[in-house]
Amino acid sequence: MEGTKEMGLRNVSSHCSISEMDDYDLLRLLDKPRLNIERQRSFDERSLISELSIGLTRGGLDNFESTYSPGGRSGFETPASSARNSFEPHPMVADAWEALRRSLVHFRGQPVGTIAAYDHASEEVLNYNQVFVRDFVPSALAFLMNGEPDIVKNFLLKTLCLQGWEKRIDRFKLGEGAMPASFKVHQDPIRKLDTLVADFGESAIGRVAPVDSGFWWIILLRAYTKSTGDLSLAETPDCQKGMRLILTLCLSEGFDTFPTLLCADGCCMIDRRMGIYGYPIEIQALFFMVLRCSLAMLKPDAEGKEFIERIVKRLHALSYHMRSYFWLDFQQLNDIYRYKTEEYSHTAVNKFNVIPDSIPEWVFEFMPTRGGYFIGNVSPARMDFRWFALGNCIAILSSLATPEQSMAIMDLIESRWEELVGEMPLKISYPAIESHEWRIVTGCDPKNTRWSYHNGGSWPVLLWLLTAACIKTGRPQIARRAIELAESRLLKDNWPEYYDGKLGKYIGKQARKYQTWSIAGYLVAKMMLEDPSHLGMISLEEDKQMKPVLKRSSSWTC
Repeated sequence: MEGTKEMGLRNVSSHCSISEMDDYDLLRLLDKPRLNIERQRSFDERSLISELSIGLTRGGLDNFESTYSPGGRSGFETPASSARNSFEPHPMVADAWEALRRSLVHFRGQPVGTIAAYDHASEEVLNYNQVFVRDFVPSALAFLMNGEPDIVKNFLLKTLCLQGWEKRIDRFKLGEGAMPASFKVHQDPIRKLDTLVADFGESAIGRVAPVDSGFWWIILLRAYTKSTGDLSLAETPDCQKGMRLILTLCLSEGFDTFPTLLCADGCCMIDRRMGIYGYPIEIQALFFMVLRCSLAMLKPDAEGKEFIERIVKRLHALSYHMRSYFWLDFQQLNDIYRYKTEEYSHTAVNKFNVIPDSIPEWVFEFMPTRGGYFIGNVSPARMDFRWFALGNCIAILSSLATPEQSMAIMDLIESRWEELVGEMPLKISYPAIESHEWRIVTGCDPKNTRWSYHNGGSWPVLLWLLTAACIKTGRPQIARRAIELAESRLLKDNWPEYYDGKLGKYIGKQARKYQTWSIAGYLVAKMMLEDPSHLGMISLEEDKQMKPVLKRSSSWTC
């Protein structure tokens, strides 16, 4: 496949192999001239939410979001990039780049994505040879940070074309704005013609359409714009229409009494039955981020103006709902423990009629006196107290979490390191469900047994999200510690998809090797620590106008 022998660090030579590159060349890359590029003001000037700085109250790093750094060092004097803590390339970085380039998929001569896994030893390919929208995100960020935006642009345009296809599962037609879960390139050797074959959920296990695909597409479009300074792509009529179609699915009116999105089980990264049906934190956090990204990129023309107004209203309602009802810290847990039930009228404190006896025993031991997190799900008479890493990291990056809540999430990770990180970052969920509960919730799923896969498994891809959250909250030392753990195993274990066990010690029983997003997640984490200004691609500052009046608890006190 093209590019398999190219050196990952592009600025050396487009045809330089690893063996040809000596240590001096590799170190010289880190001293390349600092870029001093005046960032073009983009859609942010037209958005109703200002994006000026990260502005966290404790140790946050300023002005990431307003910085544009296409593949070069930013010149920021931060704990990660100063001479005192200079970035030293790990030997496995070059191997990671070579493995990432092996996974490239080409369509009519152009790279359009990366396959999910490049595992020659696996007998069953299943759909791991396809380009998944969510899986490609860390690969895309790696290429953007390395100054290679063309593949990302190609991917965005090709998936946008697929959005326009008519989508049917059995006799039912899906919404026009639905994005595919994945696609593959079918090569006809006789006609010498490449064609795309998309999967919108009709081939997926459980036949669930991916709610998050469209969200990741919009987030990646903003990342591309931020990285390159190229506003023209997002401003094209096709991209504007694509965003509006996705938003139409999310903002449609129905019988909802909450601003959150009602979803089926298995509609996101957790794509198997795991009891996340309802209002899962992963989808709500991504939804919030997408609304803010769209607000910055939609043109205020006749068609866009109506969406902008609807987005602003939804953002205010969604931020209040999530920060008020999904947030859990020591004080809030104590309040729920003391709830009265069967309350009626607008004065009710226990608005969802949660029965205190339904609080699981583990959460009382898990919750530190200082720290907190967004719980997994909230709906009538039901609170899922499980920790979900992706949703909480996205809550920090999108500023769904207030600065105080962001700090509390990081406090929780530090105080519960063994449980949430262990020997391989990062637990996708905690704790694992087992025994009778596992049989009921998962339907006896043999892949989601306790401490495996989505049921408390450890996923290296989450390293990039953890690192981004650490940088935004001014805690790069947490990211370094996690990266060091990953570096002790990932290359030696051939980049597994996930790890099993309470501490994440064992390679997953059904884990694919050379999992592309495990490779890309590591590279993105390393590059963000080298140049923290890259954070601006996937981070949004807090919007002061959406900050609700919340009762402060002891866990928020620095």
